[in-house]
Amino acid sequence: MAGTLLLIPNLLDEESAPADVLPQAVFRAISCLDGVIAEDAKCARAFLARFSERKPFSELPIAILNEHTPERELEALLAPIAAGGMWGLISDAGVPVIADPGYALIARAHEQGITVQPLVGPCSLVLALMMSGLPAQRFRFCGYLPRKPEERKREITLMEEDARRHGATQLCIEAPYRNEALLQDLVATLRPETKLAVCWGITSPKQGVRVQQVKQWRKEPLPTLKQLPAVFLFSVGAR
Repeated sequence: MAGTLLLIPNLLDEESAPADVLPQAVFRAISCLDGVIAEDAKCARAFLARFSERKPFSELPIAILNEHTPERELEALLAPIAAGGMWGLISDAGVPVIADPGYALIARAHEQGITVQPLVGPCSLVLALMMSGLPAQRFRFCGYLPRKPEERKREITLMEEDARRHGATQLCIEAPYRNEALLQDLVATLRPETKLAVCWGITSPKQGVRVQQVKQWRKEPLPTLKQLPAVFLFSVGAR
């Protein structure tokens, strides 16, 4: 009988205590895992080491699934689960699959009759929507924008047009060391009346949010975001 693939949420930052962010179901799941599938073994072991109830983590196998993993290796990743094991899929931060690899593995698991069980945990995109005050009835996550400035500005313009046409709040993210470049381009490219929100350090002691029209962003110093994970959101016509 096939086993279970548990979708285990990770913390959004290293300063939060697991008990403050994660439900007890996650603690129970981690205590009985046979193995873990993760983007990075070091990050996975650092996360697991915060759960003292778990058996020695050095004994727990960790398989790697990242953006470079070829599709032909998915069968091997699922083999111990198909044989009856209980394995967890863990992201480097937040919930698995959202803005990281993993969906193809889950699709293949369904094909093999493997039970896929998602567990509740922090998702920076949802939390940012909640705390921004921007309309959340319809929204569009655009992932990482192009790195080249001119391409990034063109993408921002297209996103703003989508927001205007469909009334959808737009969300995007960036690697922390490129946060400030993205924010500068958003402020320079978006129309003055567009409402722009930046949420950073979500769930951490450094958590912050600023929400205002772009014309106001242009009058004030921009926040320092180099070392902090952040979510950028904007909406056209928001109050």
